[in-house]
Amino acid sequence: MANSTVTNGLDELKRSPKKKARTEPESKVTVILGAQWGDEGKGKVVDMLATNVDVVCRCQGGNNAGHTVVIDGVEYDFHLLPSGIIHPNCKSIIGNGVVIHLPGMFDEIGKNEKKGLTDWGSRLIISDRAHLVFDVHQQVDGLQEQENNKKGQGLGTTKKGIGPTYSSKATRNGIRIGDLLGDFSQFSKKFIWFQDLVSNYQRMFPMLKVEVDSELKRYKEYAEKIRPYVYDTVSYLDKAVRTGKKILVEGANAAMLDIDFGEVIGVVKVYTTRVGDGPFPTELHDSIGDLMQSRGGEIGVTTKRKRRCGWLDIVLLEYTNMINGYTALCLNGVRHIGYSAGNKTSVSAEVEVEYVTMPGWQQSTENVREFKDLPENAKQYINKIEDLVNVPVKWIGVDKGRESIITIHD
Repeated sequence: MANSTVTNGLDELKRSPKKKARTEPESKVTVILGAQWGDEGKGKVVDMLATNVDVVCRCQGGNNAGHTVVIDGVEYDFHLLPSGIIHPNCKSIIGNGVVIHLPGMFDEIGKNEKKGLTDWGSRLIISDRAHLVFDVHQQVDGLQEQENNKKGQGLGTTKKGIGPTYSSKATRNGIRIGDLLGDFSQFSKKFIWFQDLVSNYQRMFPMLKVEVDSELKRYKEYAEKIRPYVYDTVSYLDKAVRTGKKILVEGANAAMLDIDFGEVIGVVKVYTTRVGDGPFPTELHDSIGDLMQSRGGEIGVTTKRKRRCGWLDIVLLEYTNMINGYTALCLNGVRHIGYSAGNKTSVSAEVEVEYVTMPGWQQSTENVREFKDLPENAKQYINKIEDLVNVPVKWIGVDKGRESIITIHD
């Protein structure tokens, strides 16, 4: 009987018409990533593309990043907020991969409100899974950098506590936004337990100080301030994808400074800059490097330090392209005139640089809005980058504002 039942069930299944596969609207997810050491102008590109998307999502980093968006001559500086927050028709998500210093975030919001940012609260969504950066993380960051500098091993960190917070996350003793918004007595216990772990740091840095009671009082207030903006962003984004929303993912750290890989649109400055220490084979220590720094306004948005400047490093771009598989490039900084070299080199500091020298152009490009109107030498320089990296250039930035990006149509 049992066998007969099974057989009948199979026969019935064969006779039943097959269900059609569920079709869902096609979603488009685009990811923006700096293709060098940072400071390539990602914020401007995100701002430009955000006009046609439903969601802009920051995926990693913290308030060590600095993205500048210029609208009608007003410069907005974003560190934790996604660069799309300025757009009234799209949601801006701070994702679970971001680490959040709440005092810094609310300070950032206040500064941008004074510049004209309005109604941000209706657009901002914060992941309940994002980890919190506490002041002690920032103290440790600064003290570790101080020790590393004594050994000649400094990283040039921004001292915003990002590295120590990611360490806490990796060792599973960090605290998330969701912990803060739950039972506060449980958060308090977890916070005190977390601070006990700070004793490991205090053995190395006796000057490290933690005021538990005052911190708990402060974070109880922050819990209520942040509560209206916190969501389960995993579910939110899953629904957005399933309903055909257009999503733009904003990478904070450049490929050469990121701890993860996987983005597809590379933002490239047509020369190279770095803030902080580390290898920079094409760095210029002469008047040309000084000219790049001054003409490009190369001052770190977060650190306010002068950026190191040098020629474009093609091998570095080939390396980050190998990691990320770019489908298109945006070239920024073409407003600067007189470039005379691209180069082929290596991501290692100990290399002999092989340069490819090209003629520069001695005229401004700031008001150019079509590729065909660029100086001939500028077009040749752009085409050379495209050929060497073997990735099509789709956008060219000739100034700071969103209106100053040239789109190259197929």
